[in-house]
Formats: sequence, C-alpha cells, structure tokens
Amino acid sequence: MKNMKITFSPVQIPCYAAAYKAGRKTLEIQILEDEVILDLYYDTHRRPLSLCAEVKAGDTVTLISLPHRNELYVNGVLCDEEWPHGNRRFCMGDPIITDMELCIEDHTEEKTELPCVTDTFVGAEGWRPGGGVYAGDCMPYVKGDTYHLLYLKDRHRHHSKWGLGAHQWAHISTKDFLHWSVHPMAVEITDPMEGSICTGSWIQKGDMEYLFYTVRMSDYSAAPIRRSISVDGYHFEKDTEFGFRLSERYTASSARDPKVVFADDGKYHMFLTTTLASEKKGCLAHFVSEDMDHWEELDPIFVHDTSDEPECPDYIRYNGRYYLIFSLCGEAHYLYSDRPFDGWVSPSEPIIPCASVPKGGVWNGKIVFSGFRSNGGYAGTLTFREAGVDENGELVYYDTKMPQWQP
Repeated sequence: MKNMKITFSPVQIPCYAAAYKAGRKTLEIQILEDEVILDLYYDTHRRPLSLCAEVKAGDTVTLISLPHRNELYVNGVLCDEEWPHGNRRFCMGDPIITDMELCIEDHTEEKTELPCVTDTFVGAEGWRPGGGVYAGDCMPYVKGDTYHLLYLKDRHRHHSKWGLGAHQWAHISTKDFLHWSVHPMAVEITDPMEGSICTGSWIQKGDMEYLFYTVRMSDYSAAPIRRSISVDGYHFEKDTEFGFRLSERYTASSARDPKVVFADDGKYHMFLTTTLASEKKGCLAHFVSEDMDHWEELDPIFVHDTSDEPECPDYIRYNGRYYLIFSLCGEAHYLYSDRPFDGWVSPSEPIIPCASVPKGGVWNGKIVFSGFRSNGGYAGTLTFREAGVDENGELVYYDTKMPQWQP
C-alpha cells in the first residue's frame, strides 16, 4: 500500500467527494458548515476510520495516509490522526464523484530527528496537550533532580483504531514542578499490527535507558512484552530483537503494564497485569532476570480474589519499606511490606487519592504520584499528589498546591 497525499481547498461549502470500487465505498469527504469529515475504508473492518477538523472556505486541507497512520491537516496544522490496520480500499487513480478539485499524489515520509526539548509550558496540574489530544495513564521516572513523566497520548477517548485505543507514549519533564519541558514522542505506533502501546515503565541499566511495555495487537492475539532503548533519554528506538509472551498459565492477550525494577538481590524484576487462566483471578505476574534480556517466570507477586485485573502496577522502595501499587476500576490501591516480594500488609486506607491510575516517583524526598483526571471519557488532564509515610509505614498525603496550568 503506497503512501498517499490528498489536498483540496473548498471554494464553497457544502461540498462532497466519494469513491467506489466493486460497488463498495472506499473514500468519502464531507464538508458541512464548519467541519470536514473524511472517511477511509479498509479491508479489515466494515466501519471506516474517520478524521475530522474545523474548516472554512478557502482553507487548505491535506490528508496524509501511511500504512500505520493517517494525518489530517488544515492550513499546515495537524488537527486529527487515526491508525489503520489492513489494506486501504481507495487507491490513487480510482474514479471519484466530487464537486471540488482534489490533488492526489504519492507521498514520501520525511524523518528528521527532533531536538531534546520541543516546547515548554508552566504548571502541569490540569494540563493536557491540546489540539484534540488528552493525557492518559502516567508513568513517572526520577533521574537525579529531574522528574520525567511519560503518559499515554490519547485521541478520540480510547476509540481510535476501531476501539483499540492506538495509544502512544509522550514525554515531559520538570525540575521544580513549575517549569516543564516537552520532549519527542518516546514510543510511537510504527507498525499497523500495533493496536496500542500499553502502559509500562522506565529503567536505567548502565549508560542505557529502557522502556518496557506490552503491545495490544490489532488481530487481538497475545500481547507481547517489548522495549525501546535510548542513549540520551530523549530519543528512543524500538528494540526489534527483544520480545516475549506469557506462558499458558496466564491469559496472555490481557498482559499489560510491565513494571521493571532493579531489586536488592541484584536482579531485575518485572510485574505485569494479567489473569491466572485456570483460577480466572486477576493477578500481577512476576518475572526475574539477570540481564533484562532473558526472563524467568516466578509465582505471581499478587493475586486478586476476583476476576478484576490489578492494572498499572508500581513498585516503590521508600524509607526502608516496599510499596506495591495497582489500580482497580481506576482507583489506585497499595500494600506495603518490610520485605521486597512478600509479607504484604493492607493499610487502614488502601486507596491513593490521586484521580485515575496514578503511579509514583521519589522526588525531593517525597513520593510524587501522577495520574489523570477524566473530563468526559478515557484520559483528560494531569493531576499530582505528594505523599510521605507515618511511623507504621502507611502513606500520608500532603495538600501541596501544585502549580496550575494556565492555557
């Protein structure tokens, strides 16, 4: 399937274009009042992928269609995206019924390396990327005095790619929680088989930075654990040589959200969300590795008493104790122990008050949790909560007023 570019400029509104092949619609463009709606059909689904944007007469509208991504621009500004799977039914040269002039041509994708910092903003409490993009699951990582925050970039409230989500990892950071830097995308969808890049974690090994995640597959097959690697911590490349799936002990298609840590035993440990297949109980699978390349399966570190899967696991060592964190129905719960992998105690108040699926990083002597606050569906705006511990080891929360984002 060739890369394709369609450009048009509506002289008057309304206007319309459609293409058919073997009696089936393959492309439709509608411009009604102040909106353009562009539908592309694929051989894998009956429903089209739809992109839309505000438009007025005289604007230049451009669609760039790649095997793994569709982009809709108005006057050179990216307004919407979608992520296909399968073969696009419309091809250059197909006849089109239209009352406007379309320019359809081959497109060459230009790849340029972005600088480490692409933008800045002030205040992240209540922040979202804008341009129709929302912030989903958060993945903090602290290195030195910098609090890095990876988050799931979300369009269409988890409905992208026919409901698979098509989430990708975006990256921001701060040294003071007032001034924030925006960095290049950390993990993007680059293969049509990738339905969504699920939540995961960041860990350093030697001079290299590693991102671990699972991939929700477009054909609903078992989700593989994969990783990306960086030298500078800002430009990551997928490690195409690495990948593994869970054993038949687990419901492998539900595997997601790997948390990787370097533990006191000098080994790397991975905890990830799944379900014990025979017991039908949600759990956190547990793997161990000497080198982060080869992983051995252990017994789960946590098994829930119902089929609800504990999502977005986190593991924090703080003040000599260990904290195992996971979310149920969006609310984060925690257990704590004096031992790294067992002896878990449920606190008097197990819920972490930081909106949806928060995870934490130890910054400036405190645990700073990052989550998202929904504002009309999956994903929304960022929110934060600082925490310490009492004499018993239970978390206590501070009412710190984080600097608000001023759009």
